[in-house]
Amino acid sequence: MKQLSQKVALVTGAGSGIGKAIAKLFAEQGAKVMLTDIHQSNIEAVAAEIRANGGMVACIAADISVKGDVQLVMKHVHNTFGTLDILVNNAGVMDNFTPVTDVTDELWEKVIGTNLNGCFFACREAIPLFLESGSGTVINIASISGFQGGRAGAAYTASKHAIIGLTKNIGYQYADKNIRCNAIAPGGVNTNIVFGMEPNPFGFERMNAGTGNAPGAAAPEAIAEVALFLASVKSSFINGSVLTADGGWTAY
Repeated sequence: MKQLSQKVALVTGAGSGIGKAIAKLFAEQGAKVMLTDIHQSNIEAVAAEIRANGGMVACIAADISVKGDVQLVMKHVHNTFGTLDILVNNAGVMDNFTPVTDVTDELWEKVIGTNLNGCFFACREAIPLFLESGSGTVINIASISGFQGGRAGAAYTASKHAIIGLTKNIGYQYADKNIRCNAIAPGGVNTNIVFGMEPNPFGFERMNAGTGNAPGAAAPEAIAEVALFLASVKSSFINGSVLTADGGWTAY
């Protein structure tokens, strides 16, 4: 039997990388999947792949850093599928490894807006739906930058530390409501998140100080398998936790 039969999942940042891999795997496992991303053409392409494989999918373009967009996404989920069982907060942007002295207001607001505010807005909209149905699962894509100080710049690092705190708070607050909230902390993953990046020289040099100990980057599908575990009944007693999936990078 498929692990997510009859479940409804919303995946943010589903147009590429980890989000795309999660959406496709969840659909293969029987979930009805709502895709959202800032790039309409990307999610339409992913939706076409899922439909071609017999999956049930819908999509809506949105900027999750905008509260009103997130509200529209949740209305679209409810109008399309009638409920929501799984929220995957995957959408995120990098910060060019920029150290705090060089972080502009615009860069800070972009990174915090997408990585943290978007996650917060989506959780705030989803949990009332979970309370109405009597259960629900949130999966936040954090990062090993949420544990360490040298894996990215100041804004990205701050955003991922905050996501881990938000994950633990939600997991605790709603534990007796049959709502779970967990996070995944990947290391390097082969995605397009760094495409077009112009790294800050100082920040990039500092980040690279420990990368000689890093294993090879993961395929997005490896992270999707962790998300499937957290979305399924197999992880029913895991709540408020962060699962590290970095090939051992933080073990040294």
